[in-house]
Amino acid sequence: MDFYEDKTKDGVGSNWINASGDNISEITKFTFSSDTASDYGAASAANYIKLYNYSTLVNFWFNDGAGDSAGDTGTWVVTTINNSGSKNDFASDFAKVVNAQSGFSANVASNIVYVTASTAGVATAHVLEVGTIAGLSAEVHVSGANATAWTSAGGDYHASPTFTKSFSSGLEDLELDVSELVEQWIAGTKSNYGFGVKLTDSTEAAAKSFFTKKFFGRDSEFLLQRPVLEARWDSARRDDRGSFYASSSLAPAEDNLNTLFLYNRIRGRLRNIPAVGTNAIRVSLYSSAGGTKLGSTFTGSHVSTGIYSCNVTASTTATSLVDVWHSGGVEYFTGSLSVKSFNSKGYNPEDTYVLSMPSLRKQYRKDQTHRLNLYVREKNWSPNIHTQAVRSSIPSLIIPSASFQLRRCIDDYVVVPYGTGSTTEPAYTALSHDVSGNYFDLDTTYLEAGYLYDIQYSFYDEENGWEEQPYRFKFRVVD
Repeated sequence: MDFYEDKTKDGVGSNWINASGDNISEITKFTFSSDTASDYGAASAANYIKLYNYSTLVNFWFNDGAGDSAGDTGTWVVTTINNSGSKNDFASDFAKVVNAQSGFSANVASNIVYVTASTAGVATAHVLEVGTIAGLSAEVHVSGANATAWTSAGGDYHASPTFTKSFSSGLEDLELDVSELVEQWIAGTKSNYGFGVKLTDSTEAAAKSFFTKKFFGRDSEFLLQRPVLEARWDSARRDDRGSFYASSSLAPAEDNLNTLFLYNRIRGRLRNIPAVGTNAIRVSLYSSAGGTKLGSTFTGSHVSTGIYSCNVTASTTATSLVDVWHSGGVEYFTGSLSVKSFNSKGYNPEDTYVLSMPSLRKQYRKDQTHRLNLYVREKNWSPNIHTQAVRSSIPSLIIPSASFQLRRCIDDYVVVPYGTGSTTEPAYTALSHDVSGNYFDLDTTYLEAGYLYDIQYSFYDEENGWEEQPYRFKFRVVD
């Protein structure tokens, strides 16, 4: 901002002075005002017109038959004037010469000629009359910059919507929810002219200004400080296959619901079931394979390509169930469910956890999306070991409400803060969960390569709110 100019990033479009600045071809207006041929004569290259086609110079001169001549260097183009002609004739002769010259075209209207350069852009220099040509005047009719000033100083703005941000110290980042305006752009009710950032009217009109007000620009060497328009949404999939609970009078209705997912992966890719497409799919629960059906059939829905979900309940004392996904009499998937039960306790435990990320790699490629899995178990957990130890993988605890935060290690800069959700903001860093535990997908496109980053987790507790876990897991991003 110290060297801010009235230019845009690519030299095209609006800037802080002009509403528009797209390059066009420059147009020059020539007015012939005299019917006397000698009023146009060049003499010995003393009187002529310098005209640029962007950066290419052409010298136009007139020969009235009195010994006029061109210069020795550069491009010189002559218009021979008929001594018995009029100013309209002189204009017509000049237009013919211009049209025959590469890089220009001309239109004539009576005694006026409009010359248009063939190359768009601001000319190296505007038209210049060297010496004295008494019968001719030349001026820029349309500049190559086509600059149109704003109606109001500093720019024209929509009256609404507007967004405000207050700074306590002046060192904070400017972060605003601009969803309302972006949705209007998408709907087409407002044109996308970008954003304007300004101080309050009282500060703008003040006679004095203290300190320098700066924001990082889009060319800043500090990648993570460049201005961005972020889309934030809750993309977590909460699959209860690994934490399926039987309905109980101890739990409210919403907690008796279990959400199950079906992933139709074909040759390594998610694909819609052809006969179902994006339509509804049915789910039935059975006591066992080929056993008794429990309750009614549930109706599921299409989530995204190849993924379907369904909310189900089960009033049962069984410890295992079978879920069958079907449509039109055709069964597409049969799964198994381990059923848990809600139990009350005579005390209020405080849960603490041990976290690990066994599959975390030392480094990840930039511009890719990587799945990161979290393993959780209770702290001070001590399983019973009888006469023979059973070697099997111990399933991870599933945390229903978990969120992650991403930091850059070298300076502890928070790249992605906790997005735990609120009435005005989605839980954009919420972890998904399925039968294997909690996980999330990390897009490394916005991370700067060559740096070490670490992940932190926070779990939600009904009594204490969000509790950050005392673990950090590090990885490096490389090109």
